[in-house]
Amino acid sequence: MKMILLRKFRVLILMVFLVACSMHIMIDLLPKLERRGNSGCSCSHTPSEEPGDWAQKQLQPLQQQQQGWPNKHTLRILQDFSNEPNSNVSSNSLEKNQFPPVGHNQNERSSRQPEHQAAQRGDPKRHSPPDVVEQQGVKALVRLAALYEHPLFKTTLPALTDEDTLFNVNTDIRFDPKAAEDQEWHVDGDAEAFSPTGALTADSYPNWLRFHIGINRYELYSRHDPVIDGLLKDLDAQKITSVAMKSGGTQLKLIMTFQNYGQALFKPMKQTRDQETPPDFFYFSDFERHNAEIAAFHLDRILDFRRVPPVAGRLVNMTKEIKDITKDKKLWRTFFISPANNICFYGECSYYCSTEHALCGKPDQIEGSLAAFLPDLALAKRKTWRNPWRRSYHKRKKAEWEVDPDYCEEVKQTPPYDSGTRLLDIMDMTVFDFLMGNMDRHHYETFEKFGNETFIIHLDNGRGFGKHSHDEVSILVPLSQCCRVKKSTHLRLQLLAKQEYLLSSMMAQSLLRDHLAPILIQPHLDAMDRRLRQVLTVLADCIEKEGYSNVVADDLQGEPAHTSPRQR
Repeated sequence: MKMILLRKFRVLILMVFLVACSMHIMIDLLPKLERRGNSGCSCSHTPSEEPGDWAQKQLQPLQQQQQGWPNKHTLRILQDFSNEPNSNVSSNSLEKNQFPPVGHNQNERSSRQPEHQAAQRGDPKRHSPPDVVEQQGVKALVRLAALYEHPLFKTTLPALTDEDTLFNVNTDIRFDPKAAEDQEWHVDGDAEAFSPTGALTADSYPNWLRFHIGINRYELYSRHDPVIDGLLKDLDAQKITSVAMKSGGTQLKLIMTFQNYGQALFKPMKQTRDQETPPDFFYFSDFERHNAEIAAFHLDRILDFRRVPPVAGRLVNMTKEIKDITKDKKLWRTFFISPANNICFYGECSYYCSTEHALCGKPDQIEGSLAAFLPDLALAKRKTWRNPWRRSYHKRKKAEWEVDPDYCEEVKQTPPYDSGTRLLDIMDMTVFDFLMGNMDRHHYETFEKFGNETFIIHLDNGRGFGKHSHDEVSILVPLSQCCRVKKSTHLRLQLLAKQEYLLSSMMAQSLLRDHLAPILIQPHLDAMDRRLRQVLTVLADCIEKEGYSNVVADDLQGEPAHTSPRQR
C-alpha cells in the first residue's frame, strides 16, 4: 500500500513539474505571438549601400537592433546622457504627421488628448479659446524673432576646415536607407512616407543625419538651421518602430527607434508640473523630470549656447507605441493593469523601478521627453570629464570646493583649464545650471576629435526646475570663485534682463511651440528672472573687485578668449 501511495506521489510531482514548464514556455512565447498578431510586416531593413559609406555606417547599429531581440553590444553602446557617453543615432521623419504651425492647431491637438492631461500638468486653464492661442502663437513668433535678430545672435564663426567639422561628408554620396531585399518594407499602407525608388542626396538625408553632419568644433547646431525645427517635429510625429530599456542609469529611460532608423532617449513623466522637490530630498535622490529636459533645450537655445541636443515633448500610447512593439522581454514583463484600469509599467533600473513607482497612463497615454541621440560612439568618440565643481554625492561629506575659497586657483593650474576657453565654458554651464536649479552636474562631455578646443555638451538636465521657491546659490560658486565670464555671455544675460527681452517671457514663448505646452508653470519662469539678476549681481561684484578686463574675456573680436592665471 505504501509503495502505491509513493508512486502516486511521484506521478503527482512529475505532473506539477510538467505544468510549471508548460506555463513558463507559454509566458516566453506570448510576447512574440502577440507582436506577430499585431504587426503588419516583419521584414528586415537592410540598406543597400557599400559598408564603407559613412551614412550607411550610421544606420548599421539600428538595423541590427530591429532584426531581433536587442543586441547586448548595441544596447551597451546606446547609453544615455548621464554618467557615460551615449551611443546615438538620432531621429528624423518623412511621415505626413507634422507639427502644426505655432498656435494654429495647438487647441485642436489639446482636444485630442485625454482630459486628465490638464490636471496632470497642474494647469486648470489648459484649454484656451482658439483665437487666444493663435494670438499667443503670433506674438511668440514676433518677439522670439526679434531676439534672434539682435546683433548678439548674429556673431559669425571662424571659417571651418575639415578638422573643425565632426564628419567630412562627400555631398555626392548617395544612399537609400529604405532599400531592402523585400520591397514590402512599407507597413500599414503608408506607401507615401518613403519612396522606394531612387537614392537620396545629402540634402535629402533624414533630419537626424543632417543634424549629425552639421556638428562642428564651435556648436552642436547653427542658430537658424531649419534642420533643428524639422528634427523637433520628427521627435513628436515620427512613427516608433521599436523600444528598449536603456542599460544602466539610476532611473528608467527608454531608447526609441523610429521608422527612418533615427533614435531618441525617452524620459517618461513622473511628476506633475506643480510638484516641487521636497525640502528634505537630496539632489541625487530626486526624480528626473521630462519637462525639465524640454525646458533645458529651449533655455540653452535662448542663451545662444546651443550645447543641448534637440528635445521635444510627446504624448505616447503605452500600449501601441511601447508594449506592443518592444522586443525587450524584461520591459514587456513589467506591464500591468492598475486597480483604476490604467496601463502601467516600471521596467528595470537602480532606483524607482518597482510596482510602488510604476508609470501609469490615463488609461494608456503618458507624457515624456524625447532627446535626439548624438552620433554613435563608433563614429564620433566623446570624452567624459569630471566636473571640477562636482558635488560629493554624500549625505554628510562636502566637496573640496565647498570648503576651500581659493579652489579655483588650483583648477586654473590644471589642464585643460589652464588655457583656451574650457574654464569659460564651465562658467557658461554654471549659469545655465543655476537658472534651472540643477545641482546634478557631475560630468560633462566633449567630442574627442576636437581635443580641448571645443564646446561642452550639456547633457542630462532632468533634475532641473525642481524648486521654484528656492535659489540654490551654491551652484554659482564656480562663478564667484573664478570671476571669469565670456563677453558674449555677459552681454546676452544683460539683454535677457531687460523688459523687452525678459528671460521668462522669451522662455514662455519658446515653450509654446512644444506640443506638451505649457512646459513650465509661471513660478518657475519667474524664478529664472530672479536668478538671472543674482548672476548679474555676482558678476558686478567681481568687476568692481578685479576690474572689467580681468573678469570679462572678449570673445567677440575673433580672437580666442584665454584664461591664463597670469591674467589675474
